[in-house]
Amino acid sequence: MEIEDKRVLVLGGWGLVGSAICRGLISEKPKEIIVSSLAREEAEEAVQKLEKLNPNHKIKLTPSWGNIFLRDTLQGISRSEIIENQKYREQLIEDVLGDLTPEILIHSHLYRTIQKYRPQIVIDSINSATALAYQDVFLGYYRVRKELKGFKSGLANTTALVNEMEKLLITLYIPQLIRHVQILYEVMMRVKTKIYLKIGTSGTGGMGLNIPYTHSEEKPSRVLLSKTSVAGAHTLLLFLMARTPDAPITKEIKPTAAIAWKRIGFGPIKKGNRAIELFDCDPENAMRLKREFDLKEKLNWRKLKDGVMESVFIDTGENGIFSKAEFMTLTTSGQMEYVTPEEIARNVIYEIKGRNTGYDIINALDNATLGPTYRAGYLRHTALKKMEALEKAHGVESVAFELLGPPRLSKLLYEAYLLRKSVRTMENLKSADEEALSRELANMIRTDAKLRSRIISIGIPILMPDGLHLLRGPVVKIPPYRGEDVIEIKPGKIDIWAHDGWVDLRASNIRTWKNRIAKIFAEIEAVPPDDTSSQYDQDRQYWLEDEEIDIGKIVGWIFTKEEKGLRMKD
Repeated sequence: MEIEDKRVLVLGGWGLVGSAICRGLISEKPKEIIVSSLAREEAEEAVQKLEKLNPNHKIKLTPSWGNIFLRDTLQGISRSEIIENQKYREQLIEDVLGDLTPEILIHSHLYRTIQKYRPQIVIDSINSATALAYQDVFLGYYRVRKELKGFKSGLANTTALVNEMEKLLITLYIPQLIRHVQILYEVMMRVKTKIYLKIGTSGTGGMGLNIPYTHSEEKPSRVLLSKTSVAGAHTLLLFLMARTPDAPITKEIKPTAAIAWKRIGFGPIKKGNRAIELFDCDPENAMRLKREFDLKEKLNWRKLKDGVMESVFIDTGENGIFSKAEFMTLTTSGQMEYVTPEEIARNVIYEIKGRNTGYDIINALDNATLGPTYRAGYLRHTALKKMEALEKAHGVESVAFELLGPPRLSKLLYEAYLLRKSVRTMENLKSADEEALSRELANMIRTDAKLRSRIISIGIPILMPDGLHLLRGPVVKIPPYRGEDVIEIKPGKIDIWAHDGWVDLRASNIRTWKNRIAKIFAEIEAVPPDDTSSQYDQDRQYWLEDEEIDIGKIVGWIFTKEEKGLRMKD
């Protein structure tokens, strides 16, 4: 895809890699570059620097800022403040762990940003794995463990335990990552983004489990391995997005070395946004080692007046500030070594423009995964014939067990099965009277206790023709359990539940089935009778070779056409 005259959103555009990408984009002459960063001053600073490379201001440069992992009402609030504030905490828990409702979607800052600018190209250079994994679920566990010990001994403050449990919930990595990708996919589909390219990470700079550079006494630390785990999960979610019809072309470049550098200088050495303060402890005030080591023991150290650490440093962006000796160690041959942000940016632009760099992880996975095989397709017919023979031998029909899911699959299979028992053929269903067929199916359910039992015993209720009476067993798959045993029946809910997982005997649902059959016949008629080419997967012979309705074929068609569940790649 050509970049010229396109709108490009660069998430993390102030960062080390994001800045290099923005600089590289200038020469491609896009219509607009939206430079997104966490803080307003970062985004505006990045735009100011880019303007110097933008002759005659022909390219529109737009700063954008905010935390893409939070909703609009939590913008500008630090994570520590969100964690300590019960109202904010509860909102974040619902945003991450609750169902993806329209309200959650439209209030997401990521959704609002992409919806506002409607970019044809999104380049995501945010270190998402670090942002999520460094919330440190393990530290949260230790805090919960402490409160649980007190609770079990009868000494705990219940409020403190609840607070720590909630804090632990909002540090769970995978739900946050899933929600992030869900929102990203939904909004890009709505604004018709053409290309999404992610700058990912391996988490260890390309090194293995023997990596010497870690975050604690563990080697490697669980926090570091969490970062790698999140990065891997992120890649597989993007792999699925790339396999979704009509989704943006999805790519990921995953550097496996340290990335350096942004600047070299002398000055205060900062951890986060604060300079490291200098302290001193006189030898005569040395701590005497005893049987216990108190991490918070107050000793006779002293803070040096106006003392902050200053030195020569190299700024590696998101990876932090390194000393000369640290950088030398890190980049020694055989250690982590490094790659420059400009090299990453060059490959990003090549990939967007359709050149094959060989560094797209999604394409590599596509080429390395084992898909459907000719042998399996050949043996499918044999397997089905053996199952049909066993059905006849045992006098049963194998319809649905609700072990595969979703409940909608079992619901559709049993509805199609009931229709086959009643009208036999698609031709008969096409011309059937809806009200009469609805009554006939209801009578079938009333008189055939064995059939009725097979349906409700797998968790699929049966909605009778009046829409007011429901046959059910001890387990129902729909509506799903969401923490409450009693669910209010609001207007429209019955239609939603019937659609998702109830065998629906109402005449309106019979009408839906008739419309499906009409569409299938329209597809059949669209196939020229004399066309014997390989163009059509499902021709007249496919649909009409069976005397009776083939329930698997029809539900497969529904999942492909209505559910948009078509497999893209074989």
